[in-house]
Parts: sequence; structure tokens; C-alpha cells
Amino acid sequence: MATKQYWEVCKKIVAIGRNYAQHAKELGNAVPTKPFFFLKPTSSFVRQGQPILIPPSIGEVHHEVELGVVIGKKGKDIKAENAFDYVSGYTIALDLTARDIQQAAKTKGMPWTEAKGYDTFTPIGDFIPKDKIPDPSNVELYLEINGKIKQKGSTKDMIFQIPQLIEAVSKVMTLEEGDIILTGTPEGVGPMFPGEKVKAGITGITEIQFDIKSRSSL
Repeated sequence: MATKQYWEVCKKIVAIGRNYAQHAKELGNAVPTKPFFFLKPTSSFVRQGQPILIPPSIGEVHHEVELGVVIGKKGKDIKAENAFDYVSGYTIALDLTARDIQQAAKTKGMPWTEAKGYDTFTPIGDFIPKDKIPDPSNVELYLEINGKIKQKGSTKDMIFQIPQLIEAVSKVMTLEEGDIILTGTPEGVGPMFPGEKVKAGITGITEIQFDIKSRSSL
């Protein structure tokens, strides 16, 4: 199955924004009434064994831990009731955000691509087969910085669950094998700095860890 190495065949990272009410509120954003999403480049993937690299002079970079949904076959206009037929598995991922750049872009009504798209700004874990997470609507996500818990929340608190997300995204764009949907982050996002270690996971299922380093040049 090609999706076991989804990072090698993935054509797009679809990131869902503001899918946990408390996270939306902590950043002063309105809670959405329908799924809201944006794209990240696959060049932002980084796997364990390689560091997260933070470019100098871009302001604060924030962590956001998320459940990733790995698409197993091509689909368009997928109905929510059929959505899991298109899911091959899951992963743990971080959606890193250059928060100052994002805020400046939002103020000007401009896209967030720069804030989300730097190399290593999507740290990812291994592929988790679908049968290892029989109920993805009720798993606990967590993130630690230097051993201190910064984020902990359950996917049961997502505003829109996976079937609704797949239906919404596939109305706009064809989903292809290996594509990944990042389903949003619980509250507790905050800055991370070179020299720190970040650990994140799905309780009882998987865990990832990365060193954070400064990127020497842009």
C-alpha cells in the first residue's frame, strides 16, 4: 500500500482551520459555521531523525498538534456517509505557524501561505492503519515542550468530524491517494524556540519527537 509511505506520494496537505472552538477563541477568531481549510506544501514535511528548522527573524513560531487523515484512494464529491471508504489510515502531525507573519497577513486580508509553508513546518509521524484507530472521533492528542505539557485535547471536541471534512474538501478538490488532511488543533498553542525539544502523540497509539534548531540562512 503506497499510503504506508504517504509522505512520498502525497500531492497536497489540506489543513483545517479553527476546528476546535476553544482554539478559535484563544486566538480571537470566530468559530466557523462550516469547514474552513487551506493548503500547505509537501516540501514542509519533516520526519523523525531530522530537526525542525526555524528561520531567523520571522517572529514567533507556534506549535499546533493535529490528527492527520491519510487518503487511500482518489475521490471527488464524496458524501459524508461514504467518507471512511476513502481513508486508509492516520498519523500524528504538527502544523507549525509563523504567528507574527500570519497575523500581519490576516490584518491585510492576504493569504497565510508564507506563515504555514516553510520547510520543516509540517513534522509528521508514521502511518497508522485505519483499524488501529477504530474511533478517530475520540482519541487524545498531546504536545510537550521540554517535557512540559502544552496541549492536550480530544478529537471528540472537533466542531466538524472527519466525514464532514472529507465531504467539504472533496467538493472543492479531488482527493488523491496519499493526500493528508490535518483536522485542526486543540487549545494551548504557543511558541517554540531553537534548543528546545518537542514531543507529540496520540495517547496509547503513537509518539513523535523532534529537536528544534535555528535555520542558518533563508
